[in-house]
Amino acid sequence: MDREYYYKTIGGDGSLDYEIYLNTHQLLQCQKPYDQLAVPDELQFQIVHQVEELWMKLMAFTLLDIDDYMRASNANRVMTLFRRVNQILTMMMMQLDLLETMSPKEYQEIRLQLGNGSGQESPGFRTLLKMAPELWEGYEAGFLKDGRTLEQVYNTDYSHDDAYMVAECLAEFDELFQKFRYHHLQLIARSIGLGSKSLKGRPVEMLERGVKKQFFPQVWEIRGKMTDDWGASYGVIRDSITPKAH
Repeated sequence: MDREYYYKTIGGDGSLDYEIYLNTHQLLQCQKPYDQLAVPDELQFQIVHQVEELWMKLMAFTLLDIDDYMRASNANRVMTLFRRVNQILTMMMMQLDLLETMSPKEYQEIRLQLGNGSGQESPGFRTLLKMAPELWEGYEAGFLKDGRTLEQVYNTDYSHDDAYMVAECLAEFDELFQKFRYHHLQLIARSIGLGSKSLKGRPVEMLERGVKKQFFPQVWEIRGKMTDDWGASYGVIRDSITPKAH
């Protein structure tokens, strides 16, 4: 095949309505020129991470709307938009799988191009980390009014109502984000190994600590508290249901 021909074709000339609306001419020049790639896989590496940044931009934008709707107690809009956010996270995990098609040796060639950069510097990632506390404040403002507690929502006054459903949306978002971080950790294990050091000389174990960080610890802690309370009433250790031998 004529590489030069297809290199030009895939970039377009930016003259058609579709190209103009999506700004494809500029978008498709956001990657390094083909003749400057350290290895062919560098194009994939750049595209995957650039697309991840776009997804995180959409996620953050959607979470701002979610916060507004939570404060307005509009559960239906909150649940619909959280479905979008959670689908984005699922797609982001699937996209990371593409990077597992690189060999560790080829990744080292790409790694040299990053300078001192790392995924921890992602503007989208850093923004999402900052949004979680305010999202919880939005939930409290919209669904824990007049002194209502999460314990009542989940246990003593449980009715599977809007407050419960939105809390479960927060839990699902939190869980999927933790899975995304773990997925990224596994990618690092496959690419450079968990015993290695990052570009900043810090151990990769820092990422392992991040995987354990929860956005909304309240929705996880209530489950443990409920289980302990139930155990106090019906016994932590109960009679076995295994038939006894005669």
